[in-house]
Amino acid sequence: MGPGVGRGFDRLVVGMNAAGSFWVLLLILLVTADALGRSLFAAPIVGTVELTQISIVGIVFLQLADALRTGQLTRADSFLDVLRGRAPRAAAALEAAFFALGAAYMALGLWGSVPLLAEAVRRNHWIGNEGVFTAPVWPVKSVIVAGLAVCLLQFLRMAAAALRRAAGWS
Repeated sequence: MGPGVGRGFDRLVVGMNAAGSFWVLLLILLVTADALGRSLFAAPIVGTVELTQISIVGIVFLQLADALRTGQLTRADSFLDVLRGRAPRAAAALEAAFFALGAAYMALGLWGSVPLLAEAVRRNHWIGNEGVFTAPVWPVKSVIVAGLAVCLLQFLRMAAAALRRAAGWS
């Protein structure tokens, strides 16, 4: 991946994270308005529960690749930190294996999620109670597929960088 493509990909990852953060803000406003409406006027906002349920999943997948890119994805680094001090190239090789396994996991998730998205579109699946509140599920399933694909590419980029460090090329 060339430097221009890499920078463009980084902007995509950061943009997805920003979209997820904005979605969190909208969700906070929705839940707050629902709570106020429920408490002050005995009039909750219909669909708040359903929108919250599907939003959490969408937000996670929008922000996953950036959490990985910035080193904020949860993992235990104790052994790796010790190994980096003693054998940096071995540590980089181990890190490359970790990133490759992460890419494989994202590929499995993508492999399982694409048919679910196709089915949601084909069958026009909805969430909620008909006559009260319904929302289509395909937008969130699309976010899941996009998030998995971008995270897969981020894992591959990081695996390649770690392999270059393990080989002593950078």
